[in-house]
Amino acid sequence: MIATALDRLRASDPGLVRVRSAASAVLGIGIAAGALVALGQPLTVVLVGAIAAMMSAFTVTDPEPGQQAVTLALGFAVGAAALTAASLGQAAPPLDGIVFVLLIFVAVYAQRFGPRGIALGSLAFFLFFFAMFLQTRVGQVPVLLLALAVGLGANALVRFAFLPRRPERELLSVRRAFRARLGAVVRAAIAHLASGGSARSDKQLRRAGDRLHECVLLIEDTAEDVIDPAAAALLRRRAIEVELAVQWLTITTRRTCADTLDEAVRDDLLARLRRLGTLIERDPRELPVISETDEFSKLLVEGSRLSDQPRPGDELRRAMAELALADVNAQRIAERDYSAETEPPEPEEAERTRVFAWDNRTRSALQAVIGGGLAVVGGELVSPQRWYWAVLTVFVVFVGTSSAGATLVKGARRFAGTLVGIFAGALCALLVTGSTTATIVLILVCVFGTAFVARVSQTAMAFFITTTLGLLYSLLGTFSLEVLGVRLAETAVGALAGILAAVVIVPVRTRSVLLEDVAAALEDLREFVVQADALLTGRENVNVIELSRQLDRAVERLRATVEPLTHPINLRGARRDYGWYVLNTLEAIAFRARNIAARAQPGLLALDGRLPALIERLTGNIDVLLEVVGGGTEQRALAEAGGAPPGDLADSAQARTVLSSLGKLDEAVLALGRAFDVETSAAQSVQVRRRTHPSGAAADNIPDTRTEPVSRRTL
Repeated sequence: MIATALDRLRASDPGLVRVRSAASAVLGIGIAAGALVALGQPLTVVLVGAIAAMMSAFTVTDPEPGQQAVTLALGFAVGAAALTAASLGQAAPPLDGIVFVLLIFVAVYAQRFGPRGIALGSLAFFLFFFAMFLQTRVGQVPVLLLALAVGLGANALVRFAFLPRRPERELLSVRRAFRARLGAVVRAAIAHLASGGSARSDKQLRRAGDRLHECVLLIEDTAEDVIDPAAAALLRRRAIEVELAVQWLTITTRRTCADTLDEAVRDDLLARLRRLGTLIERDPRELPVISETDEFSKLLVEGSRLSDQPRPGDELRRAMAELALADVNAQRIAERDYSAETEPPEPEEAERTRVFAWDNRTRSALQAVIGGGLAVVGGELVSPQRWYWAVLTVFVVFVGTSSAGATLVKGARRFAGTLVGIFAGALCALLVTGSTTATIVLILVCVFGTAFVARVSQTAMAFFITTTLGLLYSLLGTFSLEVLGVRLAETAVGALAGILAAVVIVPVRTRSVLLEDVAAALEDLREFVVQADALLTGRENVNVIELSRQLDRAVERLRATVEPLTHPINLRGARRDYGWYVLNTLEAIAFRARNIAARAQPGLLALDGRLPALIERLTGNIDVLLEVVGGGTEQRALAEAGGAPPGDLADSAQARTVLSSLGKLDEAVLALGRAFDVETSAAQSVQVRRRTHPSGAAADNIPDTRTEPVSRRTL
């Protein structure tokens, strides 16, 4: 059980980046609180230092240590201004409310300036909030600034001395997480082949593929947290190639199970899969020398065997060889061995951020100001002493949202997490009443939980924050169920104010953002199709794998955008079904693109007369959809393919696979057109004379996407 738990932890947090961040927050709080207690400071001052240490651990995420040091120094300046303004404002209401609302605009707008802007804006906002929470006074400002300096200094000590970033160790953890998921796929393939293709083993194979895909996406998100940008770009590319090889392995495993196999052939394939598993399950530090082992050589020799009389299982043998080769290439990059790279990608130059511009950040900041004003008024009606809770909720629901629907979902999650956290906080406070040590321990546990889940779950984060605040009330001696009830009511008021502002003030409808994201995905798809055509015809040698990942990323953005439509909070079933249909169709498109990228070779279809007509029809259909989602009024129809599937008469298994995937991609584009009420019209079929085709060879068809690892349910 412990091994399984550690395996899942590595898979969910490659490099243990979130664990280190959470541990840094807890250790920083301990150092800051211990230092201030030793100086004889009161509890209020100690808590300010602890909060400064915690928030700096959460928010300061600059890539380089020097940049982090600069942000911490600037954080003292903005934190000092926030504490001073809050203390002055509480002495002269309603100045505190006015300043707090203006601070919301600054904090939300500052997010346009990258990690440093996010850190400084969040530090200023939360220090102002906690000063309101602790009811600081003007006379306390000097000791509060001392506490702020101690808190930031404690975080710097932890960040640079006690728990510094060790990129090599984090990279090793990333690789172990990746291997854990990769090994699970191979084991699932062994079980599927051994069972002859049972429904249970097929489900396990799909689940293993899903988890590997999620792990690859997490690795892509965290790669630059552990290594330099140039190496991260190479590692991402090679990880994508491994994922594509894994997808091909799962497909060929299913196809092999569908064939009639002799026991000897099945046993031989199982033995080869187990041999592949032994390579994959080795310690990552041993993997660069795998290419020199007998097992690796045997896999490559058997996988590259050419014969006019293919044997049963040859396709699976080739898939195993390709996975082994892709895996070794990825591990070489992880070991900083770039000798096999012909064109190492250079990091892109960061675009200069405009100080003043009208964009989503400006719009969100304006909405947050209006929502904050409404929250102040509504919060005062609920509780004149604790109205600032409502303003906090407004700030949280506007961070990272791009549409009115996203704001609604985030507000609902915030409220749900707060509701559950109130009961948890009340229970914990009652259990530790009278024990300061137990209360502090539970607070630190909740702080760790807040930092660990902050990136992945808004509901869980709200739960831990609310539980922490219940324990803080107990520590301050002001705990009561009535206080927690006011907390829930203020959260509801803040969420409602934020949602109202998002819907009324310069609103951005979910459908508008959806259409923009669909258009972006279609643009990436068109670029992929054009470049794949250039590669397959031999005109250019381009990296279509990178283009397929760009399409994947566009679909990931769309998944976040479409969530307000598919979330259970949306009571309109038709809209939920529409959102699922668009998402699933684009996921199928991205899946087909990945398969094409995995099999495409320079000049593979250079002499195939079917390819130009197929590419022309496909790009034409994409152009029609781009015009429709862009708001075009001209009535146009999508061209539907006629005649036999394009892969039926190809000369080789690889060519059949690519043409079949292109045909399936064409069908998926037509299916996407139905979501936007675009009609289809039959196209003239192109008759191409067969040149050569081995007798008895059956056409290869990739199974329907409903049997492939699509992470969402289909309609």
